[in-house]
Amino acid sequence: MITSFDMILAPIVSFLVGIVAAMIGVGGGVFIVPFLTLVSGFSPQHAVGTSLAMIVCTSLSSTIQYSRQRRVDFKFGLILTIATIPGAFLGAYLTAFFTAKLLGLTFGIFLILVALRMALPSNPRNPNPSKTRRGWRRKLVDSDGSIFEYDTNVILGFALSFFGGLSSGLLGIGGGSLMVPILHLIAGLPIHITVATSMFIMIFTSTSAVATHFWLGNVHPDYALLLTIGHYSKKVSGRNLRRLFAVVLFLVSVRMILKYI
Repeated sequence: MITSFDMILAPIVSFLVGIVAAMIGVGGGVFIVPFLTLVSGFSPQHAVGTSLAMIVCTSLSSTIQYSRQRRVDFKFGLILTIATIPGAFLGAYLTAFFTAKLLGLTFGIFLILVALRMALPSNPRNPNPSKTRRGWRRKLVDSDGSIFEYDTNVILGFALSFFGGLSSGLLGIGGGSLMVPILHLIAGLPIHITVATSMFIMIFTSTSAVATHFWLGNVHPDYALLLTIGHYSKKVSGRNLRRLFAVVLFLVSVRMILKYI
C-alpha cells in the first residue's frame, strides 16, 4: 500500500536517479531496486518487477530524445534485441526459483561491480575500436552534423546481448549496465551512439521482462507510476557526480549483502 511518505519520496528519488541514469546509458534499476528493497520494504522479486515497469517508460522517453539527435543505431539495435528478448524472459522467470536472500545477495554483489565500473575513469584517448576491427560498416550523421563511422562486431555483440537481457529480467536493471560495455567495448560503437542505442534496446528488453514479472505477480503498477512521474531522463555530464553515485552504490550494495546474510 502506498503511503503519503512514498508519494513524496519515490518521485524525488526517481528524479535524481534519472539524471545519472541518462548520463551513463542505464535504465536506473541499479538504484531503484535497492531503494524499493531497503526503504520501501519490497521483496527483491517485487522490487525487480516494479523497477522494470518504470524502465519501460523511461527508456522510451530517452529513446525519443536520442532519436531526435539521430544518435540511435536502429538497425544494429534491432539485431541485438533479438538476443536480449529471450534472455529477458528467462531472467524474469528464474526469479521464481530464487529465494529473497539469494536474489538480494546476487543484486548486492552485482552493485559492487557496477560501482567499480563507474568509479574507474574512462579513457577517451583509447583508439577507436572500429579502426582495428572488421565487421559491419556503419555510418551515422547526428542532428549537429557530427559523423560517426565505425565497424561493428555483430556476431560477438549478438551472443553477449543474451546475457544483457538475462540480467535485465533477473535483476530489474533494464540491461544497460551490461549493454553499454558490450556495445562500446565489444561491438565497437562510439560511446555517444552506445548510450542512445542502449536505451533503444532497453525498450524491448524491459517490456519482455516486465510481462513475465507481471504474470508472476511481481509488479506494483501504482508504485511504478510514481517512479515514472519522477524520472528525469535528460542527458547530463559530470565526473564528480558519476563518482559520487559510485560511492553510494557501493555503500548500498554492502547494506544489501549484510541484510541478506
